[in-house]
Amino acid sequence: MPLALDATTAAHIGDREEQQDRVAIIPSKRVRGTALVVLADGAGGYTGGAAAAEQVIATAAHCFEGFSPKTDSATTLLGEIVHEAHTVIKLNRTLTEEEPHSTFVAMVLQPERADWAHVGDSRLYHFRSATLVSRTPDHSLVEQMIREGSLKESERKSFPQKNMLLQALGGPETPVPTFGGTSPLAPGDTFMLCSDGLWDYFDNAELGKVLSTLPPRKAAEMLIAAARVRANGRGDNCTLAIIKLADAAAKA
Repeated sequence: MPLALDATTAAHIGDREEQQDRVAIIPSKRVRGTALVVLADGAGGYTGGAAAAEQVIATAAHCFEGFSPKTDSATTLLGEIVHEAHTVIKLNRTLTEEEPHSTFVAMVLQPERADWAHVGDSRLYHFRSATLVSRTPDHSLVEQMIREGSLKESERKSFPQKNMLLQALGGPETPVPTFGGTSPLAPGDTFMLCSDGLWDYFDNAELGKVLSTLPPRKAAEMLIAAARVRANGRGDNCTLAIIKLADAAAKA
């Protein structure tokens, strides 16, 4: 079934002095209906985090230029982006007094499938209508403790080290991305990539309701506005990309 795509990106600086998140939707110049969606949340030094996140986007765009789903693996592409961006960020780390690093989450969207990978705690959500199909598991201490049963989900926000990452691009250890994917795609599928400045303020049911009932631009505006209110003057950078699929014939 031919699918129509509606997509948007949005970002807010929150209550920080600098926007260190970056996001992009990059359509393929070689294959119609194929695109790369990538989001990075940088940290480390006043300008180091922004530079690290910018490097993630630039590396992703460069690696994607030669990608063709007929001959190339989306998983291999995503792994190459992680490796190259990590290497460059680490090199910059040795040239400055800053300690830049960045999260990474990206999705390769093709006409029949979607593949993704992530490092850190920037997330990808996959909803079908309002129902959560899957989300990426954070590479964080708090998420590991929840999986192991030593911490309850309800205790996540109050945990003192809730922002401690176990993996990041540019960190001292070589990152090992977690991969995922889904096929076939269907009308009603919605993917959202976002930084923790957004997802920290919503549960799955709230996200599913907003994403299923509103077009991407309106959904992005509503989610950012609600996150700003709930942050109560202490909000992080807030960034997201939303990709929503519909029946092409019905939409026409």
